[in-house]
Amino acid sequence: MLWKIPVSYGQSSPVIAGGRVYLTASEDGRLLTICLDARTGRELWRRETKREHSHKLFRANDPASPTPAADVSGVYTFFPDFGLAAYTPEGKLRWTHPVGPFQNFYGMASSPILTGDLLVLVCDQQAGSFVTAIDRDSGRVRWKTERPGMTIGWATPMIFHPGKGPAELIVLGTNRIDSYFLSTGERNWWTPIGSLGALGVPSATGDTLLVATAGTNGPWMPTFDSVLAKYDKNKDGKLAREEFQANPELGEDFGWIDADSDGIVTAEEWNTARQLGMGPYGAVAIRPADARGQLPEGAIRWRYQKGLAMIPAPVVYQDVYYMVRDGGIITALNPGTGELLKQGRTLTAPGEYYASPVAADGKIYLASSEGKITVLKGGADWQILSVNDMGDEVHATPALSDARIYVRTRSSLYCFGSAQ
Repeated sequence: MLWKIPVSYGQSSPVIAGGRVYLTASEDGRLLTICLDARTGRELWRRETKREHSHKLFRANDPASPTPAADVSGVYTFFPDFGLAAYTPEGKLRWTHPVGPFQNFYGMASSPILTGDLLVLVCDQQAGSFVTAIDRDSGRVRWKTERPGMTIGWATPMIFHPGKGPAELIVLGTNRIDSYFLSTGERNWWTPIGSLGALGVPSATGDTLLVATAGTNGPWMPTFDSVLAKYDKNKDGKLAREEFQANPELGEDFGWIDADSDGIVTAEEWNTARQLGMGPYGAVAIRPADARGQLPEGAIRWRYQKGLAMIPAPVVYQDVYYMVRDGGIITALNPGTGELLKQGRTLTAPGEYYASPVAADGKIYLASSEGKITVLKGGADWQILSVNDMGDEVHATPALSDARIYVRTRSSLYCFGSAQ
């Protein structure tokens, strides 16, 4: 451990660029952007963003869930209670772009990404979903594309460079994957997929996209009639909030199923929610080639439906596709064929996993939410080298830079590496 400093709480991951560590956090109702010296951990500056609106958050989320984007020119933040803001490396505010308020019962969490002269942000919500590209220098909208039919989602987009043709923006949604032309925002191709929430981020190897979603082969909720029979006390054929919350399995999810926020769940709203996750889910390899519109079946190279994670994004490293899911279950696939190479468990680090695996130096790093970081020796026959207990929760994905590992726990930021 080279250094450790206390930091305010936020589930966003640390980002390293230009010798600086950037973090977002929330503290006593304030939205904070914090900049540290990456070598020493010394705080260089912090800035507060004033809320434009306030969302009631689900217990597993927080106001600083989206991870900032950064490079040597500075940092770009997204707070759902405000929108976007850009700062220089010295902390000077360059521009702001208010966005929202949003209608997402579980809160927003998709992170912005930098690509060329654009800052791209996906805002999927219960109504009015969209993807937009902002000029990184001025903060002006370059294009904005509506995403009809997409509901709650938290996936961060990725840039795909096919062998031929212009760059594409790949966006994972609740029931399909979309490709947009990066320069214009025009929809290019799409393919259906089942998803229980559209989380994580796609990846690529060569001309092939790799996407993983948890899903279901059938409805995961009971029929509306069966629920009415148990909980519809006034027999009006609907579920009021008080009646709904008597259901021990779904009581806290009322605000998600009540799509129009009128305090009543109807059969239509229930049946829409009941379809979530149904469809061709799994870890999927897609080769879109030059297709437009809906992809042909031949574009799906392989599909694997075991060991799937809800939240962590998989990682491709040295020709192996790694996934980690709750319970500490680790799955390694051949990214070219979908063949299972090895599946096992990190026995001393069970529990939930929010952070995505990261890789470097022939190793894979997996952080559990209770703060145990498993280090794997990479390869088709991966092996556990060690499990490190941070003694605090870890929700953020560790950052790797310049032979150092930066780990954000609930209360601290650590830097591990060589003292040289």
